[in-house]
Amino acid sequence: MVEQLKPAVFLDRDGTINEEVGYLNHPSRLKLLPGVAEALKRLTDKGYLLFVVTNQSGPARGYFPEELVFKINSMIERRLRRRGVKIEEFFVCLHHPNDNCSCRKPKTGLLELAFKKYPIDRERSFVIGDRLIDVELAKNAGLKGILVLTGYGKGELEYVLPKKEVKPDFIAKNLKEAVSYILGEL
Repeated sequence: MVEQLKPAVFLDRDGTINEEVGYLNHPSRLKLLPGVAEALKRLTDKGYLLFVVTNQSGPARGYFPEELVFKINSMIERRLRRRGVKIEEFFVCLHHPNDNCSCRKPKTGLLELAFKKYPIDRERSFVIGDRLIDVELAKNAGLKGILVLTGYGKGELEYVLPKKEVKPDFIAKNLKEAVSYILGEL
């Protein structure tokens, strides 16, 4: 039997799901943004697969151990699960920006792993993030890209976007509005 393809949403972590604090170097600094769990639950209820795709170069820069990245991801996953949200998987690039790896956003290496592992319908899938590299990732992978104005989003909109050729499919004030757009409510 052929597995049914499902729409997916690939979420940036810092600034999109949780507060942007620079380098999240201690669990005590983790705070989910308001309305995130409720918004993501709406997507789960509509059959979307949810993934987190994040660049985390802190360990490569010597700021904190790799284990901390996975501990924080686990904390996010548990907090969301308690609210009825299932994150299928966290895809993480731990490389330094100078490493020229294939997995650091906006390169598509992490998404390619997801496409191989899960039955994802690219036509109906999205990337949501607070940086233009998230929108570039979406475009590079043939998905729709949404810029949220949380985290670095406002600065990206004002200072980075005008210099870029790539444009978001939608600009949302937060994740809640991004989800409303995805679900065709706007």
